[in-house]
Amino acid sequence: MSLRINDTAPDFTAETTQGPIHFHEWIGDGWAVLFSHPKDFTPVCTTELGAMAGLEAEFAKRGAKVIGLSVDPVDSHAKWAKDIEDVGGHPVTYPMIGDPELKIAKLYDMLAADAGETSEGRTPALNAPVRTVFVIGPDKKIKLHLAYPMTTGRNFDEILRVLDSMQLTAKHKVATPANWKQGDDVIITAAVSNEEADKSFPGYKTVKPYLRTAAQPQS
Repeated sequence: MSLRINDTAPDFTAETTQGPIHFHEWIGDGWAVLFSHPKDFTPVCTTELGAMAGLEAEFAKRGAKVIGLSVDPVDSHAKWAKDIEDVGGHPVTYPMIGDPELKIAKLYDMLAADAGETSEGRTPALNAPVRTVFVIGPDKKIKLHLAYPMTTGRNFDEILRVLDSMQLTAKHKVATPANWKQGDDVIITAAVSNEEADKSFPGYKTVKPYLRTAAQPQS
């Protein structure tokens, strides 16, 4: 199954380092960030899980839960968490899903259906596609889908930036331009007439007939 933005994120039950979860129920009414890893005790992923541990509070401020996934069993994750804290300087307090039968990796189209039914004996290279990030909204729809190569660590500050943009644009009739960050000007969407823009975005600028910018809404 190929997953795209605005598709419903597949639901599942799984064992995690914090006990069993039912994914949609676990997400609740907020946002969720699911980020996956090809194998425990791999160098790039160790730094990534540590970076996320340091940023978990920032995601929580935005009403977003964080959950990791690796195809190895949960008891392996618990051992790996000690290394992650040693390297990153922060304890891993978010759950990590065990996926030793590759069910969730296949459900989320990270691995092919014929990839087998066990993580046993599989190398990180075989599991290379299991390096993805899904941001899921309160409506359980996929809002962002990123895939990374094995040798490039993920930029979680960028994922925070995108989350800020998505939450802002879900509330207001605006979009965010290239390299936008909190406090920068935004783009007024085409759904807003000039008359409405005069009321909702006083002082807005017309850069091109199809490109109008305004200060970021604060409420």
